[in-house]
Amino acid sequence: MEDQPVRLTTISFDADDTLWHNERFFRLTEERFAELLAEHAARNDLSARLLAAEKRNLKIYGFGIKGFILSMIETAIEVTEGKAPAATIEHILEIGREMLVHPIEPLPHAVETLQALTGDYRLVLITKGDLFDQERKLAQSGLGDYFDGVEIVSDKTPETYARVFARHGNGPEKSMMVGNSLKSDVIPAIRAGSWGVFVPHDLTWEVEHAEAPAGEDRFRELAHLGELRALLANIDGPG
Repeated sequence: MEDQPVRLTTISFDADDTLWHNERFFRLTEERFAELLAEHAARNDLSARLLAAEKRNLKIYGFGIKGFILSMIETAIEVTEGKAPAATIEHILEIGREMLVHPIEPLPHAVETLQALTGDYRLVLITKGDLFDQERKLAQSGLGDYFDGVEIVSDKTPETYARVFARHGNGPEKSMMVGNSLKSDVIPAIRAGSWGVFVPHDLTWEVEHAEAPAGEDRFRELAHLGELRALLANIDGPG
């Protein structure tokens, strides 16, 4: 089906692993966690237990580093049968603090893409996670000035996108969401009525995996952010 001009007015972006690196810090921390508890559990078993703890705790702690730290502590207590030394808990807290201050590095094509779209569209950042940490990462990324709006939400649902696109634009039908998670960024945005653009990242948390929405006219997949301008030129109408 040939795309019809739609005159998009709002382009929104996910933050972590769409505009800057994030998941690799979780993977590196998990490796250190496995080394710390190597005497008590095999790496694969420990990873499975940690993931189970993270899934259990999402509704309590939400998304982000602080919930991850608490899940590591819970897992350490579990695999040591309640005998985790205070030094082990202290070490987990220390590596967690290191995660909370790690430098932010924008992904390739992020800066030039935002620069190119500024002025032509309303640009909105939609990210979930801990408020303080997401604000810190945005400030350190140097990308904050490109956005007309920033929404840090507890979760991403169709209702979330409908509300954000009504607040910052002309509704979902004239909006697009760009992100590396099919589950959080793409599928709920499409269900709200917007375009959903999937930009895969080499590292994606298992919780964010989902099947591509086959047959959806408003679904697109790009190899990297640098392809977004050409996509917009193709689907958007003339000025």
